[in-house]
Amino acid sequence: MLKLNKDILYLIFEQLQNDKNTLYLCLTVNKIWCEIIVLILWKNPWKYLNDGKEKSLFNIITSHISAESKSNLNSKGIHFMMTQYRRPFFDYINLCKHLNLNEINRIIEMIYFLQEDSTISNIKIVIFNLLINENARFTHLYIPREFDYQIHLIPGAKYCFSQLEFLHCNTSINTNVLIGLAGMCDTMRKLELCIEKFDNNREIVRLIETPKKLYNVYFLTNIEIDEPFCEIIENSLIKHSNNIQWFKITKQPTTNILSSLKNLRILELDDKFRQMKWDCLINLSLPYLQILKSRSVPNNVLASLIENTKGFLTDIVIDFTDFLDDDISNNRLIRAIYKNCPILEYLLLNINTLNILEMKSLLINCQYLNGLVIVCFVRDQTTWDKIFELLINYAPKNLFKFKFVSDFECKLESLKNFFDNWKHRKSMSLQIHEMHFTDDYFNLIEKYIKNGIVKNFRYDLSNIFFDEFDWN
Repeated sequence: MLKLNKDILYLIFEQLQNDKNTLYLCLTVNKIWCEIIVLILWKNPWKYLNDGKEKSLFNIITSHISAESKSNLNSKGIHFMMTQYRRPFFDYINLCKHLNLNEINRIIEMIYFLQEDSTISNIKIVIFNLLINENARFTHLYIPREFDYQIHLIPGAKYCFSQLEFLHCNTSINTNVLIGLAGMCDTMRKLELCIEKFDNNREIVRLIETPKKLYNVYFLTNIEIDEPFCEIIENSLIKHSNNIQWFKITKQPTTNILSSLKNLRILELDDKFRQMKWDCLINLSLPYLQILKSRSVPNNVLASLIENTKGFLTDIVIDFTDFLDDDISNNRLIRAIYKNCPILEYLLLNINTLNILEMKSLLINCQYLNGLVIVCFVRDQTTWDKIFELLINYAPKNLFKFKFVSDFECKLESLKNFFDNWKHRKSMSLQIHEMHFTDDYFNLIEKYIKNGIVKNFRYDLSNIFFDEFDWN
């Protein structure tokens, strides 16, 4: 591996970009490895801030500040950088591709929370002017709520954002900032837009209509929304309907925007408040849909949506179904899947004892199924007996990735029987979530890891759900 060229090494290490600990270990192997891994880590350094490393990151950023800028701050009585840091070996600032102003604001306010507002403001201005320069090329930009600093006026901003692909912002954005962004966002391909309850800026339409080709849209709203404003936003997005291929929304649309997205490949629906009927899905036809993800959306309307697709669905996530759903609607949904999704590869589904027969048909008909996430909160151990029996007898040959989610454990003997009957199949990747396992369960699984029945195993008792189809 030491003799591989840089391009190949980069591709290898890029696959480990979410495994920070392994990347850190590889940093010290040699100079070439170090240079490649630093490129990966600093592409989006904000994603690694979950370990209380804010101050360390801030120190690295401020070590790039020029002597002139430090002198200007000192002249204003701001001596926060009196400690001398050696000039860093890498130009970390210009390695960044993600500019997360939300995180920068948070870090500065966390470190200097006892300082006056004017001091914090001056520090932010210095950092913004440091990060935004003609040598940087950001592809992702995150704008904080009520952000009012006109970053487009910073020298070099035009070149800095000339390759911008992604923007996250809020509809209460300052008009001057909005106008400046609109002048730099013609290359934007993905937009995450958070709709406010009040104080929405209708000039946001200018920003939405600027990109030449907008492919991905994330439309986030609060429980109480300004419907007329949402209608304005949706109508402006409809102008991109021929290009939009990925659409995520957290409320039932005000307009017919969904029916206009004829080339849609990915649809995500998330009704976190569980208050909407989503009847707009009943007669909706999305012929090229490949990925469907939903949370707290009624099963009947999802079944109708799936019935109106054309057989291209490969990934389906149906999580936290509506509490009014009954066994009849659950069964209809499963039937819709196995009758209309012949090339289905990954599925997350809530099931119970009365869905077993339909699940049998699904396993028989969906022969390309590769990964299966079963969510079952029925407090009856016999349900898991039946689920394991189904998988033993009817699982397609491609299926070897499993996640089982339940707040009630299965019987140890049932799990053992499941493993024993899997011995002539491909080694499984297994994740268990929420089940309360004792040492006997872990010892059993360790035994089957050693004999190759289980390739890898992950267990998590917390309320934080794994990424749906992440088996790493």
